[in-house]
Amino acid sequence: PIEETLRALDTLVQHGHVRYVGVSNWAAWQITKALGIAERLGLHRFASLQAYYTLVGRELEREIAPMLLSEEVGLMVWSPLAGGFLSGKYSAGDPGDGRRTAFDFPPVEPTRGDAVIAALRPIAEARGVSVARIALAWLLHQRAATSVIVGAKRPDQLTDNLGATEIDLTAKELAALDKVSELQREYPGWMLERQGEMQRDL
Repeated sequence: PIEETLRALDTLVQHGHVRYVGVSNWAAWQITKALGIAERLGLHRFASLQAYYTLVGRELEREIAPMLLSEEVGLMVWSPLAGGFLSGKYSAGDPGDGRRTAFDFPPVEPTRGDAVIAALRPIAEARGVSVARIALAWLLHQRAATSVIVGAKRPDQLTDNLGATEIDLTAKELAALDKVSELQREYPGWMLERQGEMQRDL
């Protein structure tokens, strides 16, 4: 039960074993429920969520990201390059001989994935950097992202990944990447947009 879990985590903080508590891969409603219980009982609340978020996996923007911003919970992004897909060495139709050949995780929708890579390449080439660096830079421009957990295997990959902190994408570059990776409109999102339009017209 969430209440029992929160009490156990609160005890760990009180005893000085941990400073802050967080959660990974929870739905927005679960986190919100836990925050409410923590507030009601005077327990330490979740400070962060560790979750998947990339240019080819933006589903988090539907419910979770707005909730995190509203409730001031940090976001630690895991697999920011979608299991290496956004390194640019794969295409959705040809996984090559890398780990994605045998283990397609996180899953990438082929058409969307290839379109994102095609949009990343000219931006990376114009700046003389890797596709991966631009994909990470996009994440660092997102309001909900507090930090990004990179999974480099070699020192040169780590150096390249860290270089994303020095990339300041232009509004035009961000718009191009946002457009090619945008989520399909889904209920209740489109209804909330419509209601907002109606209220603005009053």
